[in-house]
Amino acid sequence: MRSVLAPLPLAALRLDDGLVADLARLGLHRIGDIIGMARAPLARRFGTALMRRLDQALGLEVEPVSPARPPPGFAVRLTLPDPIGLAEDIMAGIDRLLPALGARLAARGHGAWRIRLQLFRADGTVQSLAIGLAQPTADPARLRPLMMLKLAEVDPGFGIDVIRLEAPQTEPVHARQHRGHLDAAEAAAARAGADTAMADLIARLGARIGIEAITRLAPAESHVPEKSALVLPAAWSGPATDWPAPRAPRPALLFRPEPVLAADDRMPPARFRWRRRELVTRAATGPERIAPEWWLDEPDWRSGTRDYWRIEVTSGERLWLYHAHGGAVSGGWFCQGDFG
Repeated sequence: MRSVLAPLPLAALRLDDGLVADLARLGLHRIGDIIGMARAPLARRFGTALMRRLDQALGLEVEPVSPARPPPGFAVRLTLPDPIGLAEDIMAGIDRLLPALGARLAARGHGAWRIRLQLFRADGTVQSLAIGLAQPTADPARLRPLMMLKLAEVDPGFGIDVIRLEAPQTEPVHARQHRGHLDAAEAAAARAGADTAMADLIARLGARIGIEAITRLAPAESHVPEKSALVLPAAWSGPATDWPAPRAPRPALLFRPEPVLAADDRMPPARFRWRRRELVTRAATGPERIAPEWWLDEPDWRSGTRDYWRIEVTSGERLWLYHAHGGAVSGGWFCQGDFG
């Protein structure tokens, strides 16, 4: 053991940085430099911590260790006497596993964020299908519809002889407190308020197109129109309830600025060309002046301050046009939205 520890640096003994620096000033850099030295002078000068760490490394002093507990695992499996391949038979096996998995989750006070279905085929191959949830749950009734949506992706091959369900990602959930008769009305109202319909809808859509593909908007702190909202995953964010009122109406459809062929005048054009169409202005409301964020250098805003106008054309469309004053690049007229 001494020969193994000797070439290691003193920092390997888990000493304080200051103590390692003090030893280095005396030319002591490796464990082998102090193993053969007298213990009493070392302890008097550098303290007992040095000798204790050395004895622990040599196995002369017991060091209690508190191992980290492994995360709880939640998995159930069903071994079949004969391979199956029909969707009804596979779903029947899943129906036998879901209550068992839900019971294990509920017993530990956990809810599943993600469920993995593993189908072991008779030829030794395995097919894995995963579903994500918008809200952790251990209720088999909420998990079963998601499993049914995934059956279309199952390839039984020569038959499936083992079905395994696993919850690889879980989270502790609050247990329900039993209420007395006097609190029955309050408990009923709380249950009605805890509606899971939206979370179930997000989970079902996520089973088809991916849980990360479902998003919702949340307000952002920016006066720039295209940066006034954040795109958040719907499964892991709540609906926004504090949208600030805009200073002026905003279009229903907002897109990247598209050039408009019109006279280079700050007043709304009487006629203009947009998307290969000749349009005639019927009414114009504005302007609303919006300046760029001066602390950022954004390519889309190098044309300078914008004057926004709500333009109604004779064909009935209501567009959001702006005139850029010009800056690092030339200005002009652009269309950025459609009020519908």
